[in-house]
Amino acid sequence: QGQLVESGGGLVQPEGSLRLSCAASEFRTLDFYAALWFRQAPGKEREGVSCISSSDGSTYYADSVKGRFTISKDTAKQTLYLEMNNLKPEDTAVYYCAIANFCGWWEPSWAPRGWGQGTQVTVSS
Repeated sequence: QGQLVESGGGLVQPEGSLRLSCAASEFRTLDFYAALWFRQAPGKEREGVSCISSSDGSTYYADSVKGRFTISKDTAKQTLYLEMNNLKPEDTAVYYCAIANFCGWWEPSWAPRGWGQGTQVTVSS
């Protein structure tokens, strides 16, 4: 599946916005696999944030980010995005992109096929 490289993290004030990107180096990765965003805050487990399917572009969101985050992808650029609006301090975490055979990260059978290295997002005034 090649490499996944995230970018776009940083420090932002509460209610601010950021757009994360995840570039896939392997040809047509985002055409063949579901693409996901996870995050891990200090002292907490990694949690699923959002997913976009490879088949029909269906999207899924964790309840904590619904209405604030938008996942999208550009298959021509093989890049995954996460537009984050109205950010809150509790969104502070390292954000990771991942690819998998399907989106259901909440399913016991779900497993990633690859991870990025992560990008830090800090929401603070």
